Amino acid sequence: MKLLIVEDEPSLREIMVQTLVREQYVVEQAADYASASDKLAAYDYDCILLDIMLPDGSGLRLLEELKRRRNRAGVIIISARDSLDDKIEGLELGADDYLPKPFHLAELSARIRSVLRRHQRDGYESLDAGNVRLWPDSRRVEVAGHPLELLRKEYDILHYFMTRPNHTVDKAALAEGVWGDHIDQVDNFDFVYAQMKNLRRKLHDAGADIEIRAVYGFGYKLVRP
Repeated sequence: MKLLIVEDEPSLREIMVQTLVREQYVVEQAADYASASDKLAAYDYDCILLDIMLPDGSGLRLLEELKRRRNRAGVIIISARDSLDDKIEGLELGADDYLPKPFHLAELSARIRSVLRRHQRDGYESLDAGNVRLWPDSRRVEVAGHPLELLRKEYDILHYFMTRPNHTVDKAALAEGVWGDHIDQVDNFDFVYAQMKNLRRKLHDAGADIEIRAVYGFGYKLVRP
C-alpha cells in the first residue's frame, strides 16, 4: 500500500516516513502545495496524510482537486489547527479522518489501517479471491486455509492485485504501486518479472485457484481459471 505524506515540517515528516516504512508501507512525501499537487496529478496513492497549513497554499484546496479528479485515495487530515470549522470543511470535501497535532504515531498507524480497511475491504478484516485469503493488517496469506509464506515484494504484488480483481494492470502502474513513484520510468521491468514469476509459482504450488495471468503486450490480470 502506497502512502503520500504532505507535511512541511521536516522533522515530523521524517519520523512519519521512518515509522510507516518500518510498517512496510511504500511512502512518498511532499513538503509543500506545489510538489503535492504535482505528485497527485502524476501518481496514485492508497492513502494521503494531508497537512492543511502548507507554506504555499491550503491543503483543503488539494482536497478540492482530489474531489474534482474523483480520486479514490483515503485522506487523513493532520493539522495543528484543531478548528471545528476546518474539520467540518475537510470532512465535507471528502476527507476520511481528521487527526490534530500533536499525535501519537501508534494512533496515526491505527487511523491509516482503519481508512484503508474501509476503502479497500468494505470494512472487512481480510481480502478474499478464490481460495486465497489475505490479511493486510498482519500481512498474512492463506491458500485453502494453509499459510503461504511470501517475501515482502511478492506479498505486495499479491495485495495490489487482490484489491483490483479482474482489472488488467499495466507493468508501469504495478511497478509504481509496489516500488514507489518514478520507478515506472526505468528502462526495463526485469525486477517485476522476477518477483511475479516467483509469486505465480508459489500460488500454483500451494494449490491456489486464482492466477495472475500475463496479458500479452500490456501487463497482468488476476483471474480465476
